Amino acid sequence: MQIIDLTLESPEANLALDEALLDHCEAGHPSEILRFWESPDVFVVAGYSNKIHREVNVPYCRGAGIPILRRSSGGGTVLQGPGCLNYALILDIRKNPCLESIRATNTYIMERNARALSRAAQKEFCVRGHTDLADGPVKFSGNAQRRRRNFLLFHGTFLIDFDMPLISRALQMPSSQPDYRENRSHEDFVRNLNLDRELIKRALGEEWLVSAPLENPPLEAVERLIREQYANPAWVEKF
Repeated sequence: MQIIDLTLESPEANLALDEALLDHCEAGHPSEILRFWESPDVFVVAGYSNKIHREVNVPYCRGAGIPILRRSSGGGTVLQGPGCLNYALILDIRKNPCLESIRATNTYIMERNARALSRAAQKEFCVRGHTDLADGPVKFSGNAQRRRRNFLLFHGTFLIDFDMPLISRALQMPSSQPDYRENRSHEDFVRNLNLDRELIKRALGEEWLVSAPLENPPLEAVERLIREQYANPAWVEKF
């Protein structure tokens, strides 16, 4: 597996690069990839099929100048920004029978990530819901996936030292909740992990057997994806 630690200049570009890496592998790049990034800008990103006005406090975000975007993977709507460490895995479905279905993929990747983080923190974390990592009843990481024929993108966020009160101002209560949330507010349900970024990166790199840096990432595809999707109002506001 190859690794790239790269944050681009805008939220749109960072979302686009995850998809560009998936396309890159699907088109014949021979190695799987692990990417890290952390946005200096606050923004909202909805899951592929989320309804923006149901999930987001749109008047607040517009008044505060917080961009509202949409990603190509599933999952719920989240607030991103400084203090959120993002990762993306591009994995070859053909190499591993654990990746043959959405549910099996969720279980396989989340259990490995939980093991890596528990080892790094010397504390037991658990998988809750389908794709949450939690410290007991409190969530600190959400994740989602997108599948192509031969490769899949599995990506997520670790809340490290994010501005937590901002979440309740920018987001509505989600329309879909895991059972363990029990209708708790954002303040009661999510919490910062307060774990060193480099420790998390090293733990995931070791778990996923990273062997070399990714040279020449497909940056030429990012501008096209921004134009066609991530900065396109028709894409962002389609639901």
